[in-house]
Amino acid sequence: MNPKVIERFLDRAKRWKEEMAFLRKICLDCGLTEDFKWMHPCYTYQGKNIVLIHDFKDYCALLFHKGALLSDTENILVQQTKNVQAARQIRFTSKEEIIAQEIIIKAYIFEAIVLEKKGLEVKMKTTSEFDMPEELLLKFQEDPDFKTAFEALTPGRKRGYLLYFSGAKQSKTKISRIEKYEDNIFKGKGLNDK
Repeated sequence: MNPKVIERFLDRAKRWKEEMAFLRKICLDCGLTEDFKWMHPCYTYQGKNIVLIHDFKDYCALLFHKGALLSDTENILVQQTKNVQAARQIRFTSKEEIIAQEIIIKAYIFEAIVLEKKGLEVKMKTTSEFDMPEELLLKFQEDPDFKTAFEALTPGRKRGYLLYFSGAKQSKTKISRIEKYEDNIFKGKGLNDK
């Protein structure tokens, strides 16, 4: 057990404390190693991330790092957003719900461990497979130097911008977003880089 989980997470939790403590017990019962990553309890098998406990306003959840590979026989895994490729959640709104599903939760954890033992990986979309907004393509035509700067970004930075630009519903908003981050792109910075 990692003391940081109690001190920096469970003791500070404003809601779902009892539920998350029970999820913690389940993870430890499955023989996982408890770590503290990304400000959350993370459970690993031989150093590989298996599952993370996190909380939100309306629910707490177990996040399976390679959940997209799980068979999901109970049809309970949730893809947090359409852009999340590998991770999947099981969401909970009460301790009773967790208790009722304890055997199923453990089965999912054991399946995730088997997948990790086999070394299976989620096939991630490449940056080129993400939608390129028409407004960005027009900007590339208008300013070849901007296109060169964008293409020089790391794949993760490109992906972040593509998701952000495409997330706008209106064309004028997409254009505004592109213009706002033009300097950062020329500097080789990502969407959230300072």
